[in-house]
Amino acid sequence: MLEFHGPPQDRAGAQGAHSRAAWRARRGNQRRSLTTTTGAYSGRPYDADTVPRRSRGEVPGSEVATLVQGRFKRDGSASAEPEPHGGTGPKAVGSSPQHAQNQGPASSGNAGGATTGGPAAPAPAAPKGPTGPGPRIALRNWRISTRLVSLLALPVVAATSLGALRINQSMDDIQQLDNMKLLTDMTKQATELAAALQEERDQSAGPLAHGGKATDFSVKGFREKTDRARNVFIDSSEEIDEASKDGNLKGVRDNLVQLAGDLGELEKIRNTAFKSERNSTQTVEGYHRLIVNLIDLSQDMAEATSNPDMIQRTRALASFSSAKEYASIQRAVLAAALPASNTSKGDLSENDRLYAESALASQKSELRSFKSIYGDVTASELLLPIEEGNSTIKATDEYAGRALASEFGLASVGKRSYRDWLDDSSTKIQQMKNIELTLLEEMEQKARELRSATERDAIVSGVVILIVLGVSLVGAFVVARSMIRSLRRLEETATKVAQERLPDLVKQLSESDPQDVDTSVESVGVHSRDEIGRVAAAFDDVHREAVRLAAEQALLRGNVNAMFTNLSRRSQGLIQRQLSLISELESREADPDQLSSLFKLDHLATRMRRNGENLLVLAGEEPGRRWTRPVPLVDVLRAAASEVEQYERIELASVPSTEVAGRVVNDLVHLLAELLENATSFSSPQTKVKVTGHALPDGRVLIEIHDTGIGLSPEDLAAINERLASPPTVDVSVSRRMGLFVVGRLSQRHGIRIQLRPSDSGGTTALVMLPVDVAQGGKKPQGKPGQPGAGGGGPAAAQAAAGAA
Repeated sequence: MLEFHGPPQDRAGAQGAHSRAAWRARRGNQRRSLTTTTGAYSGRPYDADTVPRRSRGEVPGSEVATLVQGRFKRDGSASAEPEPHGGTGPKAVGSSPQHAQNQGPASSGNAGGATTGGPAAPAPAAPKGPTGPGPRIALRNWRISTRLVSLLALPVVAATSLGALRINQSMDDIQQLDNMKLLTDMTKQATELAAALQEERDQSAGPLAHGGKATDFSVKGFREKTDRARNVFIDSSEEIDEASKDGNLKGVRDNLVQLAGDLGELEKIRNTAFKSERNSTQTVEGYHRLIVNLIDLSQDMAEATSNPDMIQRTRALASFSSAKEYASIQRAVLAAALPASNTSKGDLSENDRLYAESALASQKSELRSFKSIYGDVTASELLLPIEEGNSTIKATDEYAGRALASEFGLASVGKRSYRDWLDDSSTKIQQMKNIELTLLEEMEQKARELRSATERDAIVSGVVILIVLGVSLVGAFVVARSMIRSLRRLEETATKVAQERLPDLVKQLSESDPQDVDTSVESVGVHSRDEIGRVAAAFDDVHREAVRLAAEQALLRGNVNAMFTNLSRRSQGLIQRQLSLISELESREADPDQLSSLFKLDHLATRMRRNGENLLVLAGEEPGRRWTRPVPLVDVLRAAASEVEQYERIELASVPSTEVAGRVVNDLVHLLAELLENATSFSSPQTKVKVTGHALPDGRVLIEIHDTGIGLSPEDLAAINERLASPPTVDVSVSRRMGLFVVGRLSQRHGIRIQLRPSDSGGTTALVMLPVDVAQGGKKPQGKPGQPGAGGGGPAAAQAAAGAA
C-alpha cells in the first residue's frame, strides 16, 4: 500500500541523511507507481476580509456527471499548484459582484468564474420598441387557417345574408299569397252573401209590398238562405282574425268587425221591409248599404295582398258586382211597384222611379268601368251572355228602360205581375251571377298560380344559393387546404429540423469526424411557385448553410483539438524529462534545504504537467495508459491528496477496504484531486478538509469531501450541479471553469455521480458516488443486499447516498 507523509522539509533537518534517504526512496516509489493529471480547481483563496460568506442552502438532488481527462502516470504523483487568485473549480462558478471587485491578480493558468484578464465584452444593446408577438387576439397572431376562414367568411356571410334576405322575401311573399288565398275565399263568401241579400230583397219585395208576411214561404226561404250565408261568412272571418295577429291583415279585420256590426242591423231592416206604401226605396237602400259594404270589403281584402294583378282583378270584380247590384235594385223596385196579377197596372212613385233610374245609370257606368279595368276585348267576350243573344234579357232591359224613363212610364208598358217580372229579370241576374262566379274562379286560379310561382322561385333561389355557397365553400376549402397543407408541412419540417435534425447532426459532427457524417439536407418538400414555395426554398438554403457552418465548425474544433493534443504531448514529454532530472537530483542531494527546494520544484513541474494534460481533456482524448489491476481506494485517495498544494490539510478517515477498477484509477485520481484542490482553496488555511468513505449495501461506495469554507448560495449550487450533470461544449467559457469541465467529463465517462451540497458545519460537501463496477474492482458485490460495507455506512451514509442518487 502506498503512503504519503508530506514533504521532507518538516523533518529533514532533525533526522539527517538517513531520513532524507528514506524520504527519497518513498518519494521515488510514489512517482514511479502512480501518476496523476492536471486541471485543478484553482479557486480564489479564502480571505475573511474581502470575500463575503455565501449563504448556505440545500440543492435539489441533481446528479453530477462526468469530467474530461486525467492520468495516473507511473513516474510522478505531485499535483499542479493552484493559482492563488483565480479558480476553475465549482465554487468559482457564479461568483458574486463582491468577488469580481475584490479579486487579486489574474491567474496565468486556469481562470475561475471571474474574468481571465482583459476587458469584458460589452453587453448587446437592448432592442428598441416592442419586440414581442403582442396579444393573442391581435390580427398578426392569428393562425393562417383562422385568417383564411375569416377572409372567406366575409363574402360567404354577405352572400348568405343576401340569400337569406331573398329567401325571407320569398317566404314573406308565400305568406302574403297564403293570405291572398284566405282573402280570396272571404271575397267569395262576401259575394255569395251579397247575392243572398239581393235574392232576399228582390224576391220578398213583391209579396211584402202586397201585404204578405215574413212567415210566408216565398219570404222565409230566402231569409233562411241569407242567414246561412251570413253564418258561413262570420265563421270564415274568424280565420282572418287569427291570421291578423301578425299585423298583416289588421285593416281587413277592422273592416270585418265593422261589417259584422252592420249585419246585425239586418233584422231591423227585415222588420220594416216594404211596409211603407209607394216607398220601396227605404228598404232597398237598407239592403243596398249592406251589399255595398260587402263589395267594398272584397276590394280592401285584395289591396291587403299588395299584388297588382290581384288588385286589378278584384277591382274588376267589384265593378261588375256593383253593376249586378244596380240591376238587382231595378228588379226590386219594379217588383214592389207591380201588382200581384196581370189584371191591373203597377203603381211606381216618383221617388222610387228616380231611385231606380239612377240605379240603371249606375249599372251602365259600372259596366263601362268593368270593361276598362278588365280589358275591352276580354270583357266583351265575358259580357256576351247579357248583352247579346238572349231575347229575354233584351226584352227585360227594354221594359225596365221604358218603365223608368218617365213618371208614367210604368203605366205605358202595359199590365204585368211582379211574378212575371221577377222571372224575366232573374234571367239577367243569373247570367251576371255566373259571370261573377267566373271572375271569382279566375281570381282563385290566379292566387294559386302566384303562390305556386312564388314557392317555385323560393325553392329555386334556395337551391341556387345553397349551390353557390356549397361551390364557394368547397372551392375555398380546396384552396385553403392546399395553402394550409403546405404551411403545415413547412412548419412541421422546420420544427423537426430545429429540434431534432440539426441538433443531432451538430452532435454527430462534434463527436465524429465530419467526413464520416452525412451532411446532406432533406428538402422541405414544398415545391410550389407561390410565396410558400419560395419560403420553403429559402428555408432549405438556410438549413444547408447551417449544416455547412456546423461542419466547418466541427472541422475547426477537430483541428483545435489536434493542436491541443499535439501541444500537450510535446509539453508532457518535456515535463516528464524534467521530472526525471529532478528525481535524479533528489536522489543525489544530501542537503536538507536543497532537497526541500528540489521537492518544491518537483511539485511545480507535476502541476505544469497537469495543466498540459488539461489540453488532452479539452481535446477529448483518452488516457494513454491504464492500470490493469484494481487499486485500493485508500491509495487512490492518497494519490489524489498528493496532487494538492495544501495536501497537509487533507485528512482521510473511515475509508472502506475496497478496490477501484484499474481502468478508472487514473481518471478517479484526477477527479478527486480537482475536488480536493477546490476544497482547500475555498476554506481557511487553519482548517482541515475531511475525506470519508462509506460502502453501501448495494456495492456502491460514497466518498464525502467536507470543507468549512465560505459556502455557496442555493443559486450557485444549482448552477454548478447543472454543469456537472451536463458538461458544456468546449469553448472559451470552459477555460474559465476548466476544473468543473474536467470533473463533469470524467464522471460522465465512468458513470460516477457527483453533487455539491451545503455542509452542516458551514462550507460545502462534495458527494462522489462510485458505481458498483468501479468500486468493486470491476467485480459484482459479494455481500447480500442490506448488509453494511467493510468501511461502515450508517444511516447518515445511506441518507447521503440516497440524495446523491
